[in-house]
Amino acid sequence: MPKKVESYEEMMKRLESIVNKMDGSELSLSESMKNYEEGIKLCNSLYKTLNEAEEKIKILTDQGEQNFTSEK
Repeated sequence: MPKKVESYEEMMKRLESIVNKMDGSELSLSESMKNYEEGIKLCNSLYKTLNEAEEKIKILTDQGEQNFTSEK
């Protein structure tokens, strides 16, 4: 069965939950390591998602990478 692909927002919520759990409670060393490992995996997935989105934006622009500015 294929693994469900999580959205960026779902991964951010999970990461925030891990950070709060590690920050707010006393965990055993093994629990801390497990949470840390999961957090690193989530960070890597989030980073990959952001990089993919950036590449799509570059492709969609006419002149490659552009700075977005608001007109006044």
